[in-house]
Amino acid sequence: MQEILKKLTGKNQREAEEIARNMVDNSDTELFRELVSKDDFLFDFVKQNISNYIKNVSNESNYKNLLHFLKYYSPSYEDAIISVLVEFADEDLTDDMLDLLEHGTEDEKTYCARFFAYIQDNLSLDLLREYAYSVNDALAANSASTLGVMKDEQSYNEALSKLESTDDFEKLAAVKFLVAYGKKDALPAIINAMKNSSMAENIAGEIPYLDDLFSVINNNLEDALIIINNIINGLGEILSLSQVFDFELYEVLENLISKQHSGAISVVLLNAKEKFDILTENDEYLFDEDKETKNEILSIKKLLSHIDVKELKQLVKTELREDSPFVYTALELSDDVLAIRELLKCNDQTVILKTVEVLKSLNNLDETTKTVALIKITDENIKSIIRAL
Repeated sequence: MQEILKKLTGKNQREAEEIARNMVDNSDTELFRELVSKDDFLFDFVKQNISNYIKNVSNESNYKNLLHFLKYYSPSYEDAIISVLVEFADEDLTDDMLDLLEHGTEDEKTYCARFFAYIQDNLSLDLLREYAYSVNDALAANSASTLGVMKDEQSYNEALSKLESTDDFEKLAAVKFLVAYGKKDALPAIINAMKNSSMAENIAGEIPYLDDLFSVINNNLEDALIIINNIINGLGEILSLSQVFDFELYEVLENLISKQHSGAISVVLLNAKEKFDILTENDEYLFDEDKETKNEILSIKKLLSHIDVKELKQLVKTELREDSPFVYTALELSDDVLAIRELLKCNDQTVILKTVEVLKSLNNLDETTKTVALIKITDENIKSIIRAL
């Protein structure tokens, strides 16, 4: 089996295509299963070649054999398999796919959800609406995407309403649905949900898959900066480092550096510099990343090494105010004790708590300062935290 697989993924195209032909003609699910298991180890161009072989060798007499491969889901071969099934689809095949959508394995359902983006059968709608919130990410994404293609307003409106949920996990699931659905009109509601969520980093990491960050920057710079700042906060912990390519983060930060600096841009750039210094100071974050990702992270660090930290820190002080969406990050980045202490006069109790914590980290917290802070605090939990500092 391994020898055959080696030939299928090898450089001899004629030999590889002949093996692909035998795989399809003989419904060789074991070979296909082995192929799928190697997804993470094969170059993209190799997988694309195999996808092309599958399409080339499939015809009217053997296309139904591909149904046996649906037991093993792979995004790498999904388009090739589904495009063949769509090409030869008839009423019987559609019925078979509907049956698999309802009764099949999760892998089979995932392929079928994609199939109905092309063969738009209303009988699939209820199942797609159900699967759009599956814990299986691929099934959920394919279902939501197909509902978007079918312009299913019911599921779209339901997702918008879920953005108002007090359950952050339900809110994030709704964001993922809307991103996969693909209707950019949902973006303002998603951004608003991000601003009011304890999972802001997760939500921010979804937004560029609906609309690229440059478009958001051009439409609303402040919102874009909030998104970028949350992405930076999430990198390496919540968001994969390889996503910097999806976010075009090097180009985005380069764009921000070129703009006339404001307090908000300064916060984002300094936060990014601090994050990328942390990511590269030891092997903890980069050890398992591929060469391309490591090089991109290092390139971003080098880009940020040229910013004028002293100048930007002066501008950061303008965000040390209660109504700034960047106040928490600005507090972490600032070392101006007098400017920080001014925030003790504000009315936001969580901002006061953060201010006290920052003063503590700067060795500038005494009992008098704690007493001043406690005067405005009514939340007993926050009072306890401040007293314990």
